[in-house]
Amino acid sequence: MCFDEDAVPPVPTVPDAETESRYLELTASDGNVFGAFSAAPAGGADTAVVILPDVRGLYGFYTELATRFAEHGVAALVYDYYGRSAGTGRRAKDFPHSAHMATLTPRNIYTDLGAAIAHVRSPEGGGAKAVLTLGFCIGGRIAVIAGTMDFDLAGVVGFYCWPATGPDGAPGPTGRAATLKSPVLALMAGADPGIPLSDVEDFEQALTAAGVEHDVVTYPGTPHSFFDAARSEYADESADAWQRVLGFARQVGVPAPH
Repeated sequence: MCFDEDAVPPVPTVPDAETESRYLELTASDGNVFGAFSAAPAGGADTAVVILPDVRGLYGFYTELATRFAEHGVAALVYDYYGRSAGTGRRAKDFPHSAHMATLTPRNIYTDLGAAIAHVRSPEGGGAKAVLTLGFCIGGRIAVIAGTMDFDLAGVVGFYCWPATGPDGAPGPTGRAATLKSPVLALMAGADPGIPLSDVEDFEQALTAAGVEHDVVTYPGTPHSFFDAARSEYADESADAWQRVLGFARQVGVPAPH
C-alpha cells in the first residue's frame, strides 16, 4: 500500500492560483461508468496528466495531487479502477480494495484509461493537446505500460513502478521496453523491498537498448511511498521528484503561453 489514508502530497500549494475542480463520472467504450476527479487552471491548459492511483483507487491523496498540478499550470484527472465492482463512489478508509483489486483485468483497466484520456482531450474535458500518464505503485506500472499502446501519449511517469514480469507471467515495463512509444520518467525508491535494485537496473538497461528516451531516478535509502508530506525525512527527495515530474510534463507537453 502506497500511502496512509491521511497522506498529503509533498507539494507546496500555490495560494493565489485560480483553479477549477470537480468530481465526475465517465463512461468507457464498453459501457462501464466509473468515478474521476478533474482539476485545471482557471484558464485551461494544453497539457494534461492522467493520474493512476495505488490499489485503493480514487481518494484524497490523488485529488490533492491533481489540484497541485492545476495550480502549476497543468490539467490533471484522477480515475478510479473499481466502477465495475464498487460503483462510482469515493473510496473511504474501510474500502476493501483487495477484494475489488482481484476483479481487475488488463482489458478493463486500459479500457477505462482510454476513456479518461479521451475525456481530457475532449472539449468538455479541457481539450488537452498533450497527455501524460502518471501512476503510483500498481498505477505506475499501468502508466508506463500505457506508453506501449495507441494512446499517443506525450510521456509516461511511474513512481515505484514495478518493472519486472508479473506473477502470471505477463511482461512488465522491462519486457515491453522495445514497444514503448513515449518518453519515460521513473522515480524509484532505493530501499523498496518489493522492487529490488536489480529489477530497476534491468529496466533502465532495457530502455537504453530499445532507444527509448528515459530518466530512471533512484533515491538511495528511501522506502516505497516516500513521496508523502508526513515523511519529512524524505522531504529533499520528494521535492526533487516533484520538480522532475513538473519539468518532464513541461518538457514533453505544450509550452504555456507567455
